[in-house]
Parts: sequence; C-alpha cells; structure tokens
Amino acid sequence: MTGVHIRGGGIAALCAQHLLTQAGIPTLLESKDRPRLPAILLSDAALHLLRDVFGKPALFQDLAPLTTRVVAWHRNEPPVELPHRAIVVSEEQLLSALASDSVPPLDPPDWNIYAARPQNVTELQFGTRRAAAALVQLTADAPLQAFWIEALPQGWLFLIPRADRTGWMLSVGVPELRDSKLIAPLVQSKLEDAGTFPAYPRLLESLHGERWLACGTAAMAFDPICGDGTANAVREAILAAAVLRAIHRGLPAGPLLEHYTSRLLSGFARHLVFTRDFYLSGERGNWWVNELDGLQSGLAWCRAQLGAVPEYNFRLDGFDLYPINQ
Repeated sequence: MTGVHIRGGGIAALCAQHLLTQAGIPTLLESKDRPRLPAILLSDAALHLLRDVFGKPALFQDLAPLTTRVVAWHRNEPPVELPHRAIVVSEEQLLSALASDSVPPLDPPDWNIYAARPQNVTELQFGTRRAAAALVQLTADAPLQAFWIEALPQGWLFLIPRADRTGWMLSVGVPELRDSKLIAPLVQSKLEDAGTFPAYPRLLESLHGERWLACGTAAMAFDPICGDGTANAVREAILAAAVLRAIHRGLPAGPLLEHYTSRLLSGFARHLVFTRDFYLSGERGNWWVNELDGLQSGLAWCRAQLGAVPEYNFRLDGFDLYPINQ
C-alpha cells in the first residue's frame, strides 16, 4: 500500500491518521475548512477512549468536570437529577490537543478515507429537525457543575454551562424558551447566535467504494440527543483504520469492507432505536410524531440492508482486525 489520503480534519480524520501512521502506513491529511463546534460534551467513557487511542493519559485532566445531568422530559413531572461526569471543550481545543505529525506518501495514495462527505454519494436523511446554537448569559445562581435537557411541545433544549457564567444552549426543533420551566430560569440573556445545523440522523447510502471508505460524520451523523457523537466518530475511525491496516497486511479488501459496512449499519440502527425511545417518551404533538416517522423509516432501511449482508467474519483485537477463524 503506497498510502492513504484522508479527506477531512475532524476527530475521525485525526484518529484514522494516528492509527495508520502508527502501523507504518503513510498518510496525507487534507483538512476541509468548516465551522468548528463551539462546545463538545465529553463523557468519562469518551475521554478514556480518546486517551487510549492517542496514548495521552493526561488529556484534559486539568479541566473541572460537570457532575450532574438534569432532565425534564415529561410534561408536568419534576426534573430528574442523574450523576453524569463529563467535561466541556471546544472542537478547536480537542483537535489542537490531538494533532500529530504523520509520514506523507512518496507516491500517490492508493486508498482514500472520507472523513468529509464525498461527492456523488447519496446521503439518506431520517427526519427534518435542525439545531440552533447560541451563547447565553447564565443567571447568578445557575449551578456550574450540571447540564440540563428539557423537552417542549415543538422540540427540546440543551444547556451546558461555562466557568465564566456563560453557557451554550442548543435548541433542537423550534422550542419556545418562554415555555421552558427548567432551562429558561437559568438563562439571563442571549449573547450570540452560533449558527444552525442538521440534527436528524443521516448516513451515506454507500459507506465504501472503489478504494475508498467513509467514516465519522461523513459516513453517518447522529442526533445530538445521544451525547456520544465524538466517541462514535472515534470508533468508526478505529474500524476504518483497522480495515486498511488489515489490507496492508495482505488480507482481501472485499470481505473487510463488507464487515465495515455491517458494523457501521448495526451501530446506526442501535442509535435509531435509542433515539426513538427518547422521542416516544418525550412530548406529544405533530413535531414529535413527524420526527418519529423519520426514525422509523431509517430503522426499516437499516434492517433491510442488514438482512442482505453476511455475518461478521472478523474480530477487532486492539486496533487490528483478524479473521474469526484464526
């Protein structure tokens, strides 16, 4: 293998680059300019995964964690407080902390990883909801060790505090802050709009092709309600790199790419079930019903695809794939 061209500059791209370089495979990283996420919530599990993959046991250990998740998901029921350790970083902070040097190919790379959406591949979309991010000023008595989630008739709200008593508020759908009983009392004013983005699950109709595969949000994007988008992108990159590391060792590409598709589709189907359960238990109304319909259609599509693919023939051992019969 002469090398791998990685198209994209997010966490999936950096992870794939790191694992391929670690295996002695030259890489060429072509970063795509795009707005960076102002805030990413990293759970303890996601943080441990990043530390393990990149060999950085002290990654972000100096940041004070959030410790509590407060959820108001059922109208007329009191909020529920749950223990949940996580830290908040910007995407720029995360990428800067994990960037590393690589060995560029001497010849044109013969494989491509798309960590930014490839052209001429259909993206399937399972819903219509969008999210709007805003920087807000918190009230003087808002706790700084918790984060909050609240369901409303036309969508849901998510609020993450910062140490300077500002916070990032995510509005999914078109929720009215004035209808909020949990989050509105914590918000003093809106300081800055930070843009909108799709919040519905979506994935590429084909996850691989002739000498290419897709990973990260280029392959599939999750509803932010799962709170695990970064960890999912890292897991996809681990598997994508493992496929190319196995091809580099001489294993046939076809079965490995089939395994890759099966694994990713299975993970996406699990996400749809998880998200569907949240949307089933949230508010009632046309907005919620319409978004549930999108989730159901996505689940039906995934199940139809998974019925046509073979059983898993490889196992992941560390960061490498091996045939199950070995």
